[in-house]
Amino acid sequence: MYDYTAGKADWLAHNQPVEGEHANLATAGRVARQDVVTCRLDDRVGSVRERIERSPYGFGLVTTEGGVLLGRLRRSALDCDPGLPAGDVMEPGPTTVRADERAGKLAQRLADRGWHWAIVSTPEGRLIGVAGREELERAESQQG
Repeated sequence: MYDYTAGKADWLAHNQPVEGEHANLATAGRVARQDVVTCRLDDRVGSVRERIERSPYGFGLVTTEGGVLLGRLRRSALDCDPGLPAGDVMEPGPTTVRADERAGKLAQRLADRGWHWAIVSTPEGRLIGVAGREELERAESQQG
């Protein structure tokens, strides 16, 4: 048994501000946008579907009141009874990345898989936002 003491890696994974030579690195956390649709487990599919249809993403995210990510709602899964709770149609535990992941590396991984978005969260699972492949590529190219 040991006592965990948070260090630099933990600080960076929480998307906290940094100084020094690495202060301007392009990372997932710096690119992440917070405009993704979020809802709670008991929100009704009908109201969530309307918000997702107006968003630039093909999905919404289910979180706790404290912002912990629980699942993803794909637009395609929302063609169901509008009275159902979001928790009944969500995909639990979507893949996430940490805020300190380098933008170029993440953009390449997304491209290799044919994906357009990465969900960025803290090590505890709190949602930071969504990083788009194009924005990640742009941030990496502007860096250097």
